[in-house]
Amino acid sequence: MAVNYIIQAEVVDITRDTPRAEDAFLVDTNVWYWMTYTRASQSDRPPALYQTTNYPAYTNAALAAGAKIYQSGLSLAELTHLIEKAEREIYERTNGQVGTKEYRHNFPGERAQVIAEIQSAWSQVVSLADPLIATIDNETVNAALIRFQTEKVDGYDLFVLESMKNNGVVQVITDDGDFTTVSGIQMFTANRNFITAARNQGKLKIR
Repeated sequence: MAVNYIIQAEVVDITRDTPRAEDAFLVDTNVWYWMTYTRASQSDRPPALYQTTNYPAYTNAALAAGAKIYQSGLSLAELTHLIEKAEREIYERTNGQVGTKEYRHNFPGERAQVIAEIQSAWSQVVSLADPLIATIDNETVNAALIRFQTEKVDGYDLFVLESMKNNGVVQVITDDGDFTTVSGIQMFTANRNFITAARNQGKLKIR
């Protein structure tokens, strides 16, 4: 079943947009994954060509233009999960299926490979982007719970969005359709489904 996205964000097509020096982008985890993890294409669900070309190209163009690029420490949790999962899938292809916990605890050589991949990916993230401070206290949790009632995002993104709001950042580079449901932000994407939905709903922004 196709996902029925009710577009609340302003959506920008990065294949037709040029970054500006005054821009300030949070780069979402999925983009960092495609930009920094060299074996993403070997996972069971490899990225599409547009994901590994358009997003790195736009992010690098933003850096070249002098725009601010931010990363969230919360992305490390998601990036760790994605890379470990992909590494296990690659291992299973020639060694048979193993459980997540087995893979994590019983194969020290594979564990060392996972650690090396994550450290390499994260070192690239921090070399390219400034940290966006994310404070998770009672006030932030309560605000996230209120946000959850109207915006269809997952738990990680609730806190990412609160950190964006608290730091005055409204632009996000992402392929995650959940961000289309968030009012008050600008979603920079190359996903044709989201771009088409935004155009049809009068939410496509041409800069």
